[in-house]
Amino acid sequence: MQGNQDALGVLFKRYYSLLYNYGSKICTDRLLLEDCIQDLFTELWLKKTNQPIQSIKAYLLQALKYKLYKSFRNRKRITGLEQNDPDYFELSYESFLISKQEDEEKVRTILVAINQLPARQREIIYLRIYKGLNYEEISEIMQINYQVVRNLLCQALKSFRKLIITATIL
Repeated sequence: MQGNQDALGVLFKRYYSLLYNYGSKICTDRLLLEDCIQDLFTELWLKKTNQPIQSIKAYLLQALKYKLYKSFRNRKRITGLEQNDPDYFELSYESFLISKQEDEEKVRTILVAINQLPARQREIIYLRIYKGLNYEEISEIMQINYQVVRNLLCQALKSFRKLIITATIL
């Protein structure tokens, strides 16, 4: 029994920040997000299953996604990627002022382009590029076929490139 609690604690510590970052892309209510993550782990503890899980990361992300969607179904507060994403690395102001300004402009251009994509394309880009998930994990999270994941990502990247090219021309 104690070993199971320890294992759950390890899972919580390992995946909390990933779940929080992913959940913050779906909803803006931070308290609700934290509650949903805690509920997710509570349910994991209470509803132990013998079904094999191929990827715990994909399973947890998918479960959180549906828990948040369920919580927001009536409120309609689901959002896309936020422009003030804390995951972006910012260079030292003193050392690289010019480089920083150029990078900030590139980031703004990228964020504007990403926010013009449909929600599913934004989600697949986030999962594949920002979180480094493989096609199988994305397939599980988004509940779509493996080949559909590949096609959707290809389509999303093509659309993204067109938007970037258009933005740089203007």
